[in-house]
Amino acid sequence: MLSSSRAQVGYYKSHLRFASLIPPRHIHRRFLHLAPPFLLDDYIPRYQLLSSTEASKKRSSAYAHLRNCNLCPRLCGVNRYETTGMCLIGENVKVNVIAPHFGEEPCLQGHNGSGSVFFSGCNLRCTFCQNHDIAHQRNGFDLTPEELAQWYLKLQDVGHVHNINLITPEHVVPQVALSILHARDLGLKIPIVYNTSAFDSLASLELMDGLVDIYLPDFKVWNKATSKRLLKADDYASTAAESIKAMHEQVGDLCFTGDGIAKKGVLVRHLVMPGKEAEGEQIMKFLAEKVSRDIFVNIMEQYRPDAHVGKPKRRNKRETTEQGDQEEVRYADINRPISKDEISAVRKAAEAVGLWRFCDPPRHDGFAI
Repeated sequence: MLSSSRAQVGYYKSHLRFASLIPPRHIHRRFLHLAPPFLLDDYIPRYQLLSSTEASKKRSSAYAHLRNCNLCPRLCGVNRYETTGMCLIGENVKVNVIAPHFGEEPCLQGHNGSGSVFFSGCNLRCTFCQNHDIAHQRNGFDLTPEELAQWYLKLQDVGHVHNINLITPEHVVPQVALSILHARDLGLKIPIVYNTSAFDSLASLELMDGLVDIYLPDFKVWNKATSKRLLKADDYASTAAESIKAMHEQVGDLCFTGDGIAKKGVLVRHLVMPGKEAEGEQIMKFLAEKVSRDIFVNIMEQYRPDAHVGKPKRRNKRETTEQGDQEEVRYADINRPISKDEISAVRKAAEAVGLWRFCDPPRHDGFAI
């Protein structure tokens, strides 16, 4: 028995010596998204920490901006109690859907869903908009800030959602600020997610400072010509870059509680588009060099031709005579799904500049948290 034990010890020692010779690249590395400093013991939403004086100042500022709307980069300057600007939304918000949502990142939706509020209207005019029926056609019902706050409470108390997810709020920031402050007084206790196209002004983000816990910007394109043609906004990239830096200064990198649910920080999305992978690479470089290498990134691959993409071009009589029955479509260059190579190019570029916190699908059959 003793000789057998000695033989086993010798066997294990030889394997340990062999394991020590394995090059480091073969050792599996764990990327701990939930390790300090990204792990929180507990979390109190930022709006709960506002003093009564700070809350009053934000209310006054919100009402002032409604009377002279200059919060989003469009700077329409209209009195929204009397008329509308480019977003075509007045003093009340127009909402398309309010419900627990299970189509967000796993760290936001968790088991119970993200309490999503889909606002109608938008301050961009994306030709490929994946939610064009909501953003462009303004379908939905009107709510005052006070009524909107009551819906937040229903999502929390009845839906037991993990957060309130404000989707496309850039053009209704004053109303959103008022609704959060009112909901706080009614008993709201879960984090606020600001789910944006990143076409925000620094003034609007200043108003939301202290009210938002998680910023969820979608950095779409980098080149000015692309944004002018596809988003109908000349200064999109520069505006988005400054906005995301301001968001990060407010809430920092994405942090979680031990259950895997995000509570605070910035999560940047980038929808990879056909033939635009070079712009995606520039966006990844900007995030790593100008914001943070620890920023959480979701490189999305669900682009599909939608909205105005692929629709027949309008032709006059002369063009109809010259071209006959040959039909041309609008935005033909992005009228196709993206390829695996395009997705891979953006991911490799992100890793090359030092980004490492990605929203990857789980490698198991359980819940993705």
